[in-house]
Amino acid sequence: MLVKIYGSAIHGVSAQTITIEVNVDSPGIGYHLVGLPDNAIKESSYRINAALKNVGFKIPGKKITINMAPADLRKEGSAYDLSIAIGILAASDLINAENLEKYIIMGELSLDGGLQPIKGVLPIAIKAREEGFKGIILPKQNTREAAIVNNLEVYGVENIKQVIDFFNEGIPLERTEFDTRKEFQEKIDNFPYDFSEVKGQETAKRAMEVAAAGGHNIILIGPPGSGKTMLAKRVPSILPPLTIKEALETTKIHSVAGKMEKNSSLMTVRPFRSPHHTISDVALVGGGSYPQPGEISLAHNGVLFLDEMPEFKRTVLEVMRQPLEDREVTISRARFTVNYPASFMLVASMNPSPSGYFPDDPNNTSSQFEMQRYMNKLSGPLLDRIDIHIEVQKVEFEQLSDRRKGESSISIRERVLKAREMQTERYKDLEINYNAQIGPKEIEKYCILDDDSKNLIKNAMEKLNLSARAYDRILKVSRTIADLELSENILSHHISEAIQYRSLDREFWNA
Repeated sequence: MLVKIYGSAIHGVSAQTITIEVNVDSPGIGYHLVGLPDNAIKESSYRINAALKNVGFKIPGKKITINMAPADLRKEGSAYDLSIAIGILAASDLINAENLEKYIIMGELSLDGGLQPIKGVLPIAIKAREEGFKGIILPKQNTREAAIVNNLEVYGVENIKQVIDFFNEGIPLERTEFDTRKEFQEKIDNFPYDFSEVKGQETAKRAMEVAAAGGHNIILIGPPGSGKTMLAKRVPSILPPLTIKEALETTKIHSVAGKMEKNSSLMTVRPFRSPHHTISDVALVGGGSYPQPGEISLAHNGVLFLDEMPEFKRTVLEVMRQPLEDREVTISRARFTVNYPASFMLVASMNPSPSGYFPDDPNNTSSQFEMQRYMNKLSGPLLDRIDIHIEVQKVEFEQLSDRRKGESSISIRERVLKAREMQTERYKDLEINYNAQIGPKEIEKYCILDDDSKNLIKNAMEKLNLSARAYDRILKVSRTIADLELSENILSHHISEAIQYRSLDREFWNA
């Protein structure tokens, strides 16, 4: 008997429906699995055999042929165990196959028949709804994530026996329902850190506010213990809240990568990713034999923090150049190409020298050669893609001992939101969300300078030897500073502040 059962495969951050055709012949014996399965799927026969025995069933001693269509698309992982097991039982007339075509069925089997959670549930559920399936049957740990998708019945199961009883005897499964908007609103402002906890560093806080208002990349340069990491961890608390669309995009990426927490659902706050400096270029941008999203994609719609940036391998840093411009990363293989979104705000930190204390350390032990080698780890093209370079000074005792609280993240966020509202209105007819995304056409149209501002930026370009890209960055940052003041025009003091955020790299890099 031939039956068809439906699963789903992940490609990039989207899903594709897989038709699992199971044919059981008699006479004959053997188990044949075709359709480009990987080793995890090929090993499923052992898990399925043990699981069925432990719930009172067994694989029939007949010739079993299983095809996973489309046959030219590689299938990966152990998530097809439940689909194949139910298909074998249905093709052997051991369960009723009447309603199988109405559901996507996915799950990894344990040897006792229990179900383990799987990756990529959200894109699978979205695809199931698009293709008109009535519902989706999944491990119970994944149901809250799938229930984000409306107009789709989501059933969570703990054991394969529950699925068998559902199709055979009509014993209902527990349906999971989820109020997406209620959950979203309840957790949208749930931040562990606040800017009020930061002592001093008013100049750095201002730079962070400008960066958040325009979505600009920023690098913090200062000695150890000056608060660079502390400042970076608080950036998500002043960024605009995620929209529902952004939350779904972000959740899909983390779901595909298997980074969702147990029994979690929708991501409600912007991600903050802080990889160690020993990370490889593949782990950072994504890829591998079976491509997976990298750290820059996991930071999509959020913050990527690179602590002690010069300690990262230069090759790792250089692979970020294209994603920083295009806001997506393309992973190409001989048989396929995968695109992962990578629209993130880069926050980086570094010491001014290998010793960490130059130029304030009178006993600086780093030679000129060591200084140059340390600075050369950051290429000019990469630095040009970082809009704001700011020096973070050592915090004095008087500031540390001051018991008064600093300005809260809520207050800073209010100004950031007003600036973003101006940008949303300005770019409403374009596919642009904030100032950091504007290109040459938009710069020419929206960054108009008066004569004083032109002279100011001209002198800065000549004295600091800034590149053409740095010129564009200054205009973008000055546009953001003007937006924070709710000013339609860019004035000379806006340009002056923006130049201040570009001059620091020249001061140190040419030392």
